[in-house]
Amino acid sequence: MSEIKNKVTLNIVLVFCIFVLVVAYFIEYLLKHEPCNLCLIERIPYIISIIIISICLFLKKFEKITFILLTIIFIAGAFVSFYHFGIEKGFFEESFFCNLSNEINILTKEDLLKELQKKIISCKNVDFTIFGLSLASINTIVSFALSAISFKSFLNYEKNK
Repeated sequence: MSEIKNKVTLNIVLVFCIFVLVVAYFIEYLLKHEPCNLCLIERIPYIISIIIISICLFLKKFEKITFILLTIIFIAGAFVSFYHFGIEKGFFEESFFCNLSNEINILTKEDLLKELQKKIISCKNVDFTIFGLSLASINTIVSFALSAISFKSFLNYEKNK
């Protein structure tokens, strides 16, 4: 029974991670809301989680290690999302993460004009909300919840065996 419960938990987290990425890409490509650099970085924990869970389910082992890895990954994701939320609210200043694509290798006036025509997406601007919450704030809550679920599964893993 516990083995089934652990696999069900992993499958639910896997499906939820896929769902989160599908929604992010839907908002980006179909609704035409371009993400800032931190929004793109916030997707990394979900991608890593999908890979780790898929490997675990394919190999049919390492479940306990997978739960602790997921806990760490989602805690890191919650911190990044909270940092992004703090930038949006003015608690923190934008860091170099927000300007990763800006290069200063402009040699000609044509290059300078091209750079000036590019749309710069600031990490502090909130262009898209759901129920009045920015995606960074929603991601903070979701990442924290997934880290709690993963940690609880890790703690209860031995009890269920």
